[in-house]
Amino acid sequence: MISIRQLRYFEALATTLHFGRAAEMVHISQPALSAQIMEMEKHLGVRLVERTRSNTLLTAKGRELLVHVRAVLAGVDRLEEAARHSTGTLEGLLRLGIIPTVAPYLVPKLIPHLRREHPLIELELKEAITDRLLSDLGEGRLDAIIAALPIEADNVATRSLFIDRFYMATSSNDTEVLLSPLTETQVDPDRLLLLEEGHCLREQALSVCKAASRRSLVNFGATSMTTLLQMVSEDMGLTLIPEMAIETETARTSIRIVPFADPPPSREIGLIWRRSSPRRADMEALATAILASRQKTVNLAATAEPATEAARAEA
Repeated sequence: MISIRQLRYFEALATTLHFGRAAEMVHISQPALSAQIMEMEKHLGVRLVERTRSNTLLTAKGRELLVHVRAVLAGVDRLEEAARHSTGTLEGLLRLGIIPTVAPYLVPKLIPHLRREHPLIELELKEAITDRLLSDLGEGRLDAIIAALPIEADNVATRSLFIDRFYMATSSNDTEVLLSPLTETQVDPDRLLLLEEGHCLREQALSVCKAASRRSLVNFGATSMTTLLQMVSEDMGLTLIPEMAIETETARTSIRIVPFADPPPSREIGLIWRRSSPRRADMEALATAILASRQKTVNLAATAEPATEAARAEA
């Protein structure tokens, strides 16, 4: 008989297409995982995996059965989730996904708060772009995610957490961005640096800077906010920075923060979970914890340098 454990091993292998990485994901040795996959193939009487020296591929039958495997695992996860729900609020395992432009600035404060206020929680975190997190949420691999709203997905419930305003980040010795506060039409699209495709902050930046030409932006995709701001500090261009990132990033990078004129552009950060989840009380408690541990608003007077009268006159 095929075990749930074997199904999880096969799903991990199908996700990574690499025996070593799949073994790490499910916390067993590579030989043990390989043996379990072979045992599963023997029981089913079909080959699930095509093994070569350089690649691991799913066979056509393997791809076909993967759909059913994931459906079974999603059902098992819902069963376990329902059982966990019989315990107290925020007790036991909670699998939380967070987008990369929020995680580094929220997690260091959220985890200590949860450990203090909910000591029986077992938190499992995953950082990824929104589409990947939504896929994992829908397939039961995550219980909730923190991302920018609105979210276009079926069977999800959302809870707005806070508004995160945007600012413009330039190098500390930049002499071109002088006006403060800055209007969106004053942003030079040819100097705008963006995160790589797939990050929602990239699309938000393009939306804010409506005049931006994709032709001039395609070569400047970075994989993280920190990398992007290091490029900015070297006077390679300018970029949008969320308010929640200012305190951390200005402490380690030589950049200047310029506010936008009112009303400033912003994003709405929210908590998203499956509408069918029985853990509504946990989601409300998690939202409360996030708000309580949220990074404090940066004082604009301390971070955003107004342009001097001489600079304004020169501009």
